[in-house]
Amino acid sequence: MSDAEVASAPEILEALTANVTENVTDALNATAAKFVATPEGTALAYGSLVIMALLPIFFGALRSVTCSKSKNASDMPETITSRDAARFPIIASCTLFGLYLFFKVFSQEYINMLLSVYFFGLGVLALSHTMSPLMNKIFPDSFPNKQFQLLFAQGSGEAKEEIVNYEFDTKNLICLLISTVVGVWYLLKKHWIANNLFGLAFALNGVELLHLNNVSTGCILLGGLFIYDVFWVFGTNVMVTVAKSFEAPIKLVFPQDLLEKGLGASQFAMLGLGDIVIPGIFIALLLRFDVSLKKNSRTYFYSSFLAYIFGLGLTIWVMHTFKHAQPALLYLVPACIGFPLIVALIRGELTEMLRYEETPPEEEGDKVDESSEPDKKDQ
Repeated sequence: MSDAEVASAPEILEALTANVTENVTDALNATAAKFVATPEGTALAYGSLVIMALLPIFFGALRSVTCSKSKNASDMPETITSRDAARFPIIASCTLFGLYLFFKVFSQEYINMLLSVYFFGLGVLALSHTMSPLMNKIFPDSFPNKQFQLLFAQGSGEAKEEIVNYEFDTKNLICLLISTVVGVWYLLKKHWIANNLFGLAFALNGVELLHLNNVSTGCILLGGLFIYDVFWVFGTNVMVTVAKSFEAPIKLVFPQDLLEKGLGASQFAMLGLGDIVIPGIFIALLLRFDVSLKKNSRTYFYSSFLAYIFGLGLTIWVMHTFKHAQPALLYLVPACIGFPLIVALIRGELTEMLRYEETPPEEEGDKVDESSEPDKKDQ
């Protein structure tokens, strides 16, 4: 994954919050007069969305542990501090309202055309990065894997400054080729399977590469977006308008009429990627906290993971019962924060959890350099 990809992670998260509440029955509400899903179709759609939501959280969290230890600049995570978390709901609100105005003033067709091209590029890179570890396991050691380097620099001699320095190999190129094929498929057909492949890749990359620096920051971020979510859904029509107008792979979809129409089905249940990534980065933080305890257990990861399942299930039940779109974070945030804190309180590790702090890799390197200087002076 290139530096450009890592740098775009916060941008992707902002985009995800733009449709964070485009939840699983939004399509059902919009088409209720024309289409009534069968109980089997509804159960299949809901069950599939839950499974698809759990996959990037589980595997993204596992990969975030490896990512946090990486010394490769292209794989370093983007660390979210408490200051970033406090500002994010405001930035997300401005982004959401800006999109709302754009859709009101300009042609929806042209805006979505630009967004499709933008997310085509991001999706190809995200899917390629997602596939890389799998390709390393598939290809045998005897595979002729050549190394390449893409270097873009400014100036010359001692004044030479590297702008892009990206190392890759033949396996990465194969991943990029496969991802490009999926991207062209999405660009031309907007097929729901291609949409989901890109959506899953975005979600997994978000959980893997966006790191909260401590639990308090996670509580600030989730709490702020909890208020953001409830306000923009129940207080205005802005969220719903943008969600219905915004055509981009920042949601997972599954047809409720799949059993009747097969892969050509068109009546979709939906789940915004923000409802996956935002709780997911908090769950990933708790997994890294589990690892730091060195107790060979994953208590806080599993408790928060089960809390997410409970919260998402409750969201679906409320929406299905009252036939009205719900802000999923209204249920997910209390569950994902409350369950692990209660477990920590029972185990007597609450103080240790709240004191847990992650340092960005680049700052760790600076500290190592600083600590070595006094040793050199003593010598």
